[in-house]
Amino acid sequence: MAMSKKRRTVLILVVLGLLLAGLGTVLVFLVPDLVIGQIEKNVRLDPHGGFTFEVWRDLPVPFYMSVYLFEVLNEKAILAGGKPKLAQRGPYVYREYKQKTNISFHHNNTVSFLGHRTLYFVPELSNGTQQDYLVVPNFLVLTITMMMEHSNTALKWLVSGALATFSERAFMNRTVEEMMWGYNSPFLDFLQMTVPNLIPFKGKFGLFSEFNNTNSGMFTVFTGVDDFKKVQMIDTWNGQKKVKFWNSTQCNMINGTAGEMWPPFMTPSTNVEFYSPEACRSMSLVYETSGMYEGIPTYRFRAPSTMFANGTVYPPNEGFCPCLASGVQNVSSCRFNAPFFISFPHFYNADPVFLHAIDGLSPNADQHALFLDIHPLTGIPMNCSIKLQLNLYIKGISGIAQTGRISPVVFPLLWFVETGYITDPLLTTYYNLVILVPALLEYLQYIFIGLGGLFIVIAVIIEVNKRCCKTIQKSNVPQNKSFLCSERTPLLKDCDQFITDC
Repeated sequence: MAMSKKRRTVLILVVLGLLLAGLGTVLVFLVPDLVIGQIEKNVRLDPHGGFTFEVWRDLPVPFYMSVYLFEVLNEKAILAGGKPKLAQRGPYVYREYKQKTNISFHHNNTVSFLGHRTLYFVPELSNGTQQDYLVVPNFLVLTITMMMEHSNTALKWLVSGALATFSERAFMNRTVEEMMWGYNSPFLDFLQMTVPNLIPFKGKFGLFSEFNNTNSGMFTVFTGVDDFKKVQMIDTWNGQKKVKFWNSTQCNMINGTAGEMWPPFMTPSTNVEFYSPEACRSMSLVYETSGMYEGIPTYRFRAPSTMFANGTVYPPNEGFCPCLASGVQNVSSCRFNAPFFISFPHFYNADPVFLHAIDGLSPNADQHALFLDIHPLTGIPMNCSIKLQLNLYIKGISGIAQTGRISPVVFPLLWFVETGYITDPLLTTYYNLVILVPALLEYLQYIFIGLGGLFIVIAVIIEVNKRCCKTIQKSNVPQNKSFLCSERTPLLKDCDQFITDC
């Protein structure tokens, strides 16, 4: 007996509905694994494929370094022992280009590279020019005199006489360009001839003279090919498993990544660690809040208040001592024994003693906190703001007249913020890969389930209507019309028309 047209329609709808609902149900279980699998594949540093490798090799992200210098407003008062009064100048903004060279893959699933950086001044983003003159501490003179604090009196007199001969003073009036990138100093040339091992500098002397057109050392990191949980994690830096600058094993450890990317699948309990060659130490950030960057979910990780705390306030930092009050870190051991200290800008999160010793500072979290906004599923930073302040510990040195009666003080020289953020077209590509495609797959599974259910419901309605028609045809319609409409087909909106159709 041939199948009726309605029977065929019902059968097709039921089969199609079951297939769609089944496919949607399967996707419910498969989509999370598919997304995780794609992320694991793409975060690896694999030269034969993967989105992350291309981004990592040639960072197409605009990085900027904004520098704020502190100008001295009361030079004479400071030399007489008075409280320094400063004014912040800037920012002087530099476009930072990063490039990896000497990329070499190894058999133990690691890759080595040199990270080069080059900085170019950006006048349109700056508040001032590199030719601005500022009165600032003569860091060359004050560094040398501090390093000679315990030298014999005869040598101090010799240095003091040389300073007078070369017209060097405790403070100087220099351009921003000279302070940043260096200037020629006849006094430094004299020192290198008479005391060649005192200052390991050659040529121009500037605060960032070794920062531009240089590399940050040879990093060797894990590719994650064998274990995605280790991707980007440092194996060695300059061939070392740990540094030798500090006084404890924990402080000398090289932890985390090189500060560009992190392993995927982060949670709020994840500690974001990276090694900073500039600070000569590893740094650890903690989760602060969840947010969004251009439609991409992020976790914000910030520097804890204990990052530069002394050993008394935070015992694990004892290895970074000798320390002063909490909130500044002595980096002289990795800076040729020069009395340099690093801190957060304006002594944010530091002991109030540093802030009270200087006029002109105003720390606040919005401007001076260090943070990273990271996409937790991939470990790729969307937005970063790395802020540090460089300080010089100075005081009057007996036997060196140029230092006068300067009261002991941690003197801010400058602070800088390195920023970087993903922009188009990389942002669009990244959004499509890690946000849009997984979202479409997730929506698709529910669309399939919904369509499958709808087809089955339609099939049921057709079958019910067919059976109702058969019941009507077997009945005496004129006599039982009222009964059928009220009792047998209560869900029909137009019972009269239905009976007529039947």
